[in-house]
Amino acid sequence: MTEIAAVSTPLPDDRRARRNVGVLVAAQAILGSQVTMVFVVGGLAGNMLAPIHCLATLPISMIVFGAMLTAPWLSGFMQRHGRRAGFFLGVAGGALGSALAAWGLSTSSFPTFLAGSFLTGTYMAAQGFYRFAATDTASDSFKPKAISWVMAGGLISALTGPQLVKVTTDMFAVPFLGTYLAAMIISVVGAPLFLLLDVPAPPRGEARPAGGPSWGELLSRPPILVAVVCAMVSYALMNLVMTSTPLAIVGCGYTAGNAADVISAHVLAMFVPSFFTGHLVTRFGAQRVVMAGLVLLALAGGVALSGVELSHFFGTLMLLGLGWNFGFIGATSMLTAAHSPAERGRVQGMNDSIVMGCVTLASLASGGLMNCAGGSAVEGWHLVNLAMAPFLVLAGAALIWLSMRPRPVR
Repeated sequence: MTEIAAVSTPLPDDRRARRNVGVLVAAQAILGSQVTMVFVVGGLAGNMLAPIHCLATLPISMIVFGAMLTAPWLSGFMQRHGRRAGFFLGVAGGALGSALAAWGLSTSSFPTFLAGSFLTGTYMAAQGFYRFAATDTASDSFKPKAISWVMAGGLISALTGPQLVKVTTDMFAVPFLGTYLAAMIISVVGAPLFLLLDVPAPPRGEARPAGGPSWGELLSRPPILVAVVCAMVSYALMNLVMTSTPLAIVGCGYTAGNAADVISAHVLAMFVPSFFTGHLVTRFGAQRVVMAGLVLLALAGGVALSGVELSHFFGTLMLLGLGWNFGFIGATSMLTAAHSPAERGRVQGMNDSIVMGCVTLASLASGGLMNCAGGSAVEGWHLVNLAMAPFLVLAGAALIWLSMRPRPVR
């Protein structure tokens, strides 16, 4: 009888979740291109406007800092009012930020440009929740695939973003002005996609649970702590190296177009594997996939230290993108399995705030290491990649510690 009952158990109905995934994939593809664009030109525009070259990557740091401050508030807002309302706020912030950055460029005002970059972080924070929104209506078996497919939507933005940079960089007399205006238009055009999203707000009783756990209490749970550490290291190290890449490429005698091509290959490597990363998580487990990502990030640093030919830059950034994909998607899968639905808003907001805080520090350190710590572009580039080592050791040790802990008896 038991066997018959097991066979007759209906499969979960994920039609609603698949529809939402389709909307989020489209949003990732269309709206996500603006993030690629501003990350390609942010350091170069900063180098043009900043009073000292050490602050060249400060605009990118401000984007991530804005995302860090916005993430906890935005997560709580979505917990109360739904994903759709939160995503509309994110798009509005992105459009306003791009417009203000364009104004800063046209007036040669570095503070105004930084303010626009900060507001752009609102969209970056909202985009970070696409992967979580994909799991809200999904069955447990579909969640890793839903996360992976939404991340795969970045494939189109990887193709279009850098190419739009090439077309728009010199569209006006002021370099990069056209790029930020194009990013603003993308926000406006892509916003209506969220009208198709069908993720209801949680019940009022679930939206604000009484006496919810503090960040310290949440981080005292080993599965949550290790997931946050691995997401933090994967994303921060990817940003550390990627932020310096355009500066290193141009500093080594190549062109801004070469930098756009390398970043395009990098973003492709970030998102193409998403078509199968979810299957790898389901088959081998999230922890093993994260460990593979850390190994790939270490290999990226090794390639960077081996030379500064254009092929080395391509190899480094492609391995960097693949390592980020495995590390970040794996860590996200670990996190979604480590908390209850009632804790969703608090845990996810905490995770993205911590991750973006570390990414902010990484992008600041990137400019300092690249432009001020070394005597040349090559020395600075090598210092950027050497800086990855201790953090990779930290994340690897955390994973090993978690795997050695006894599993709770169910």
